[in-house]
Amino acid sequence: MSYFGRVITAMITPFSADGSVNYGVAEELAVHLVENGSDGLVICGTTGESPTLSWEEEHELFRVVKQAVGDKTKVVAGTGSNSTAEAIAETQKAMALGLDGSLQVVPYYNKPPAEGLYEHFKAIATACPDLPLLLYNIPGRTGQNLLPETVARLAEIPNIVGIKEASGQLDQVSRIRQLVPSNFGIYSGDDSLTLPLLSVGGNGVVSVASHLVGKDLQEMIQCFERGKTQQATAIHLKLFPLFKALFLTTNPIPLKAALALQGWPVQDLRLPLVKASVAIEEELKQVLSQLGLN
Repeated sequence: MSYFGRVITAMITPFSADGSVNYGVAEELAVHLVENGSDGLVICGTTGESPTLSWEEEHELFRVVKQAVGDKTKVVAGTGSNSTAEAIAETQKAMALGLDGSLQVVPYYNKPPAEGLYEHFKAIATACPDLPLLLYNIPGRTGQNLLPETVARLAEIPNIVGIKEASGQLDQVSRIRQLVPSNFGIYSGDDSLTLPLLSVGGNGVVSVASHLVGKDLQEMIQCFERGKTQQATAIHLKLFPLFKALFLTTNPIPLKAALALQGWPVQDLRLPLVKASVAIEEELKQVLSQLGLN
């Protein structure tokens, strides 16, 4: 098992009806997730609606979540940016809070070449030598793919300990596994690809669905690790309709709707994201009912 464990939940950010961050619900949800299968929590990632959070709000979320869960789980700060200087400054602030790691997304919009990506991540790691860093490759949102050969170079830096791979390309994951040390963590960025990724050398998942089925995901991964592949496949197939339903539209819209159906006061989003349609809510109700989650 790699540094951050098997199941890392990319946690939502709860908002009140007036649009402010609801830090109290964030604390409650964080504790709930830790008690239900999460080895780690990513705070202020994509699922946490980071593009519409201020840095002040993000650092307060880091503080209250870490205070709520203590040493029971790894708390990972989403402090990536397409500005290297900004990423360094915000990651250093997060490090000062005593967090357990940082998620660093591939710089978006400015589309740096491979050497620029290497220098970007190297600069952050060098400026924060005591903080483990998790790279985050998601070409569909950033417009640039972090190539396996670049990942291999970055893996030589001691505090770059893993990658969240959301390219959707298993061949790319295979190539990364070939090139990096065995203790370098490779995490699926897509719940539905977790089991296939494990089969080519992955270690776990940075998950959306773990808000709802964290224990099941833990069981699936542990079954695979123990050679109980048929049981792992059965769990995957059981959860597959949920994996797909949670991406009927832009994440985290369906997830917040699903949690609201369970009674969590988290249905509000910040523009430009909007609440799930009635049709999506109905589909979510059916999937949750089939899994006994409502």
